[in-house]
Amino acid sequence: MPKSKADRLIIILLLIMIIFSLFLYVKGSDVVSFDYPNKLFDDSYVHEIDLIIDDTESFFDNALEEEYIMADVNIDGELFEDVGLRFKGNNSLNLTNEYGLCRYSFKIEFDHFHNGYSYHGLDKLSLDAAFQDNSYLKSKLTYEMFEMMEVYAPLTSFAYISINGNDFGLYLAIEEIEDSFLARNFGYDHGQLYKPDYRNFEDANLDIGLNYIGDDVNLYPGIFENARTNVTLADKKRLIKILKAYHENDFSSLDIDMILKNFVIQIFTLNWDGYIGHTGHNYFLYEDDGKIMLLPWDFNLAYGTYAYGMSEPIRDSAYLINFPINTPVFKEVMFKRPLYHLLMKNDEIFNDYHEYFAYFIDNFIENDQYKVIIMKYAKMIEPYVKKDPSAFCSYEDYKLAVETLMRFCELRSQSIKGQLEGKYPITLADYDKASIEVDIDLRDLGDFDDLTNSKNRQGSLYYLQHKEEKEK
Repeated sequence: MPKSKADRLIIILLLIMIIFSLFLYVKGSDVVSFDYPNKLFDDSYVHEIDLIIDDTESFFDNALEEEYIMADVNIDGELFEDVGLRFKGNNSLNLTNEYGLCRYSFKIEFDHFHNGYSYHGLDKLSLDAAFQDNSYLKSKLTYEMFEMMEVYAPLTSFAYISINGNDFGLYLAIEEIEDSFLARNFGYDHGQLYKPDYRNFEDANLDIGLNYIGDDVNLYPGIFENARTNVTLADKKRLIKILKAYHENDFSSLDIDMILKNFVIQIFTLNWDGYIGHTGHNYFLYEDDGKIMLLPWDFNLAYGTYAYGMSEPIRDSAYLINFPINTPVFKEVMFKRPLYHLLMKNDEIFNDYHEYFAYFIDNFIENDQYKVIIMKYAKMIEPYVKKDPSAFCSYEDYKLAVETLMRFCELRSQSIKGQLEGKYPITLADYDKASIEVDIDLRDLGDFDDLTNSKNRQGSLYYLQHKEEKEK
């Protein structure tokens, strides 16, 4: 028993500290620790994943349905039974099917059939097929850029995939931005998550561009129908209030630093398949306590690749690599991306944007960090690329793509540094002035010709043979 008031006071203070510590455990931003980052996402080696499927014929025949089937998955010798497995993708999924190929990307949802089931705390995983990425490195390199800039981004690692024990190909494993990601980065008491996407590409889709359209929540189907957390009416109204506020030049509801750093990487990599690009999708919107930020996703069409697939393709590599950072997309698109357009009209924020670009070039490009990363992973995956039975490109094309990717980073940084110093045009209005010379062809990173040529390589796979037999 306590012998004095002082003893009792000490005990009370200790209890208060314990209670306060528990409160921080729940409310903290980095308090949730899982095992999966040190297992599958140990990116120092290529992992092995075997997808165990009862009826592969039916699974591949119905690829475009994107419906989950029950399957088992063996990850580095550890078996996980009765998980959800489906194909994933939008343009990549449809084109893979259209070209008569079978190398789709996959999505694994561990808790799809059994609530609470996980891979050491991970609820969902993507396996990216490197569609139109002959280097296999575009997404990996880009996520490394985000990490260097301290932007919240998914974990990644390379994995060699087999199906029922048969070799299928080298993929990039990517942590899905959902429950586990949110808990790992923001704690269990995290905010709301959305993945804005269009219903129809031909529609105006102003909502996914984060335009303020009005106060009616029904005006934002591209956002609210794609919520990744359980959102309430109050959550929806709060987000609309944020959109309205920054359209009135009140930026207090924006995590400006995180948004600017996101823009820097998107624009450096010429990712026109993201928020700033022509589609306006392929990003996550995170809102917590009345403040929003963008989270990065999907970069296989970055580094200018998207430009080749537009209705009016841009095939001039020099034009793309020198694309100005102050007008990073054409006017008709930019005005529909107010999160960028309105922020850049603020002088202080505009200067910060340039400072972040300079910081990125100094600390990732000019110190050769990008070379270290590219060479490290290229050496690691090379044996797996050589034996990849479903590759979209030849081994020679892979080596050329790695060289092209490295040269892209060097040339793009030279152009942007010159833009910041006033040597080269920094807006489209001045784009007829001199800029750096370019000695690479960005189509070597992945083009439609590769899809045609890869059918011969993928033709030996059972799944493709089965598909062709059914079509005869």
